[in-house]
Amino acid sequence: MTSIKSWGSLVKFSHTVFSLPFAFIGFGLGFLEFSNQFNWSSLIYMVLCVIFARNAAMAFNRFADFKIDAKNERTKNREIPANIISPSKAMAFVLINTLLFIITTYLINPLALYLSPIALFVIIIYSASKRFTWLCHFILGLGLSIAPIGAYIVLSGKFAIAPLLLSGAVLLWVGGFDILYALQDEEFDRAEKLHSIPQQFGRKKALIISAICHFGSIIFLVFFGFNHESTWIYWTGLAVFTAILTWEHLIVKPSDISRVNIAFATLNASASVIFALFTLIDMFSFYLFG
Repeated sequence: MTSIKSWGSLVKFSHTVFSLPFAFIGFGLGFLEFSNQFNWSSLIYMVLCVIFARNAAMAFNRFADFKIDAKNERTKNREIPANIISPSKAMAFVLINTLLFIITTYLINPLALYLSPIALFVIIIYSASKRFTWLCHFILGLGLSIAPIGAYIVLSGKFAIAPLLLSGAVLLWVGGFDILYALQDEEFDRAEKLHSIPQQFGRKKALIISAICHFGSIIFLVFFGFNHESTWIYWTGLAVFTAILTWEHLIVKPSDISRVNIAFATLNASASVIFALFTLIDMFSFYLFG
């Protein structure tokens, strides 16, 4: 019987920390504007949507790529190529999480349900995109950028500028760090005719593009801060977020990518959580401090 740990490893459950903090910010925006719509079940539904959608996307990605992963020294020990989880079980897991996601959106509101197929398409198409375009990093970013606007819709039932600005920031932030992650497979992607920015433009230009993406993400967050009339608490959080992203680019160099995993996982996870904490404290400072 497959262990829970193996399923968690299959979908890299710990990486939920990339999208969930921004989802909490989006939900917080919705609460401030539509507090009369709040109940604890809506918060639970929001978290479940993030988990179910991400589980479906990650498991499908592993299913779609397991033959490629088996050829790659870096990925050959992943659950499916290592025969820890069979392809059929992985696909069943995808279908179960997809169904649970749709059911949860039905329990939220009509707009969430109507948009659920679009959200699922965006987050799942990433697995195919690397086979035909080096823009795949931004398709992944688009998938994760759904989190803040989706969380806002849970309470609002409509779109708004502030969560869209957050979504733009997430899109470029994720696209930027996924480019860094792809540096590890530059030669493999080229040999297997897979598409990525490092494969297409080389390591040096890829690092420049990644930095431009992260600069653009920060610009979106600056506009978000002004749009939301944020206080010094928010701007402090954004300064820390900016410092962490800067550090990320200082430790990954064209001549040395040995610390890519630290930049990709540790630093980005820290940036996401810290920024969300400062932003939520700023948003709810009236409730917290009077």
